[in-house]
Amino acid sequence: MQVLIISHYFWPEQFRINDLARELKMRGHNVSVLTGMPNYPTGKLFEGYGWWKKRHDELDGVPIFRVPMFMRRQGRGWQLALNYFSFVFWGCLLGPWYFRKHHFDVIFVYEPSPFTVGIPAILMRSLKKAPILFWVQDLWPESLEAAGAVRSTAVLAMVGAMVRWIYRSCDRVLVQSHGFVEPAVKAGASRERIAYFPNWAEAIYHPVELPADAPEYEELPLGFNVMFAGNLGEAQSLETIVEAANQLRDIPDIHWVIIGDGRRVSWLRSEIHTLGLGANAHFLGRRPLESMPRYFAAADALLVTLKADPVFALTIPSKVQSYLACARPIIGALDGEGADVIQRAGAGLVVGAADAVGLAKAVLSLHAMSAEDRNIMGKRGRDYFENEFSPQLLINKLEGWMHDTAQAGICES
Repeated sequence: MQVLIISHYFWPEQFRINDLARELKMRGHNVSVLTGMPNYPTGKLFEGYGWWKKRHDELDGVPIFRVPMFMRRQGRGWQLALNYFSFVFWGCLLGPWYFRKHHFDVIFVYEPSPFTVGIPAILMRSLKKAPILFWVQDLWPESLEAAGAVRSTAVLAMVGAMVRWIYRSCDRVLVQSHGFVEPAVKAGASRERIAYFPNWAEAIYHPVELPADAPEYEELPLGFNVMFAGNLGEAQSLETIVEAANQLRDIPDIHWVIIGDGRRVSWLRSEIHTLGLGANAHFLGRRPLESMPRYFAAADALLVTLKADPVFALTIPSKVQSYLACARPIIGALDGEGADVIQRAGAGLVVGAADAVGLAKAVLSLHAMSAEDRNIMGKRGRDYFENEFSPQLLINKLEGWMHDTAQAGICES
């Protein structure tokens, strides 16, 4: 098949869509990518790229066509809005030119946020008469409101109208969580065109056996290490981590290790300093994606938290799959779909979102377990991952949907 992938983010930015493009290419499909200039998560343009520089790129034989766009910079609301809409503008302007001689059987849209990535796709759908498969990672406008990114009811209403138009223009909607189905239907997606398509973990995520002298151990404090890895933003309920750490401050053997960055990292550092938790909480900063399985292997437990909000209860945080894949025990403070996955897998302990008391008790419980029992938890998580979130299994399904959608052609809106 001739496949066009449209994604706001792409390699060298680290997203699962990179693996998908590679795998489809390896399976014999002709894959092209329309994306922007790489600047996530730092907000700064990656070295070697420029507004009009390196517009054509390649990843393992997959041609990449890039459009200029406003950088995320510090991630403030107006900066993100310019980042999102500059991709829409240039994608609609340059996309038809880049692919003027191309034929496509399907258009695949990756939407971890923003939803606006669907606008250039709809234009290409019209021009190329190719159906759209839209992979929803983030619900709009619900997540914008829940995270506090947008508070204006007028703006939220306009976003909602745009989302309805995009959903109705899609030939198949793929959702990363069962909880997304009803909101997608309510927002305008046709129920019979929706399919559950969860995230997997990148191939680099797998169990690692570290030698006793591994350098990762030298970066971690001696004791029981609870590791949080990923974005440090509003959705992650960082207050819950701080409160739990404060409750356990008198147990010097328990440490909280933070890997990552985000809009609230300064707030988190400030709170840790104000409460005098410097001996309990440790910031390692950002680390290369490929190094993460080694850090996970060095930790005693991996932590995932989400804000207490009905919208976030519908999602499965993508780090859950990464944690499961690495066969490490998980501690979760979250509701809904993500909590259900951890519990069904038997991969760890779960408490409610924003339950700092419960989180502290869960850490104590895991701390009291033997290393052998914790390893059994991690092994159960890996087994569940292979049965439910295997990349090969999921991409096989996607390949079938792509073929069926291409055969059916464009649906009536």
